[in-house]
Formats: sequence, structure tokens, C-alpha cells
Amino acid sequence: MHATDADTASEVQSFRHQARIANTVVKRNLEGLTHEESLVQPHPGGNCLNWIVGHLVWAYAGALPLVGQKPMLEQSRLSQYARGALPMTDPAQALDFGELVAAWDEGARRMDSGLADFPSETLGQPAPGSPTNDPNETIRSLLATIMFHQAYHVGQTGVLRRLIGKPGAVK
Repeated sequence: MHATDADTASEVQSFRHQARIANTVVKRNLEGLTHEESLVQPHPGGNCLNWIVGHLVWAYAGALPLVGQKPMLEQSRLSQYARGALPMTDPAQALDFGELVAAWDEGARRMDSGLADFPSETLGQPAPGSPTNDPNETIRSLLATIMFHQAYHVGQTGVLRRLIGKPGAVK
């Protein structure tokens, strides 16, 4: 069974919808938080909100070229937030939380713009890489992985907001 043009266009719109929801939730969960609060470490383990937001930014910085957009920050500037990086225990490693929030906002805007104009006929093409080491990775499966990744960490922003002592922001 082959996907129709309408089906693949709908897939792209689904990715766009997922990215928009992630952006809405992140904005709500980060509202009113300070840089100092972003550094509060969860116990007994895990990463602080600063690292989670930086990691979301890092992921979008790597994904934006896939949708024809330029990264909002260079991934090299975000190395402390990369996949597999050690937990952030030294506040001196952290980028300013306001800068991370602004980078998230810009990255979300660029992802939305890139997906708005994304050529759906490319979804079945081989992806330029695979974070899961899938030799059959397509642009479709890579976009699905990116959206899942972002949603996974977006959920953590809500938990960390409450651990900091703020009320839940998503009702």
C-alpha cells in the first residue's frame, strides 16, 4: 500500500502539530522561572531544568537543517547538553537560562517554519544519520524520533517545575 500525497502531507502536519504542542508546554512550564531555579538538581538523580532545556535546544539545533532551517545556536556551543553528556553539577557549565529559553523559542519557531514548507515527498528518503543507529532510517522515521525525543524531555520540564516548588503549569 502506498501513501497518497494527502497522507504524506498529513504526516508532515502531524509532526508540525507535535512540535507546536511541545513548544506550548515548554513555554508554560518555564514561565516565571529564574536561572538559579533552573539549576536545582533533582534527587536522588537526574538533570536540572537548565540541562533539560539546553538538551532540547541542542536536539533542535541538530534537527533544523533536516527541515531546511539554520540552527539557532551552534551545537558546539551546546556540548554540555549533548546526548550522553555528564549530569550538570557545576553551575559554571550552564548557559544563562534566559538565553536557553530564547534559543528554544527561536528553535521552535524555525522548526514550525521548516515543517510548514517541508516537501512531504522526501519523507521516504534515507536520513542523513540515525541517532538510533538504524541503517534503514528515513527522514520520516527520523522526524518521528525527533518528535518523540522532544516530547519525552518536555514532560520532564513539568516534573522539574514542580520539584523546584512551582505549581504545575499545564492543566
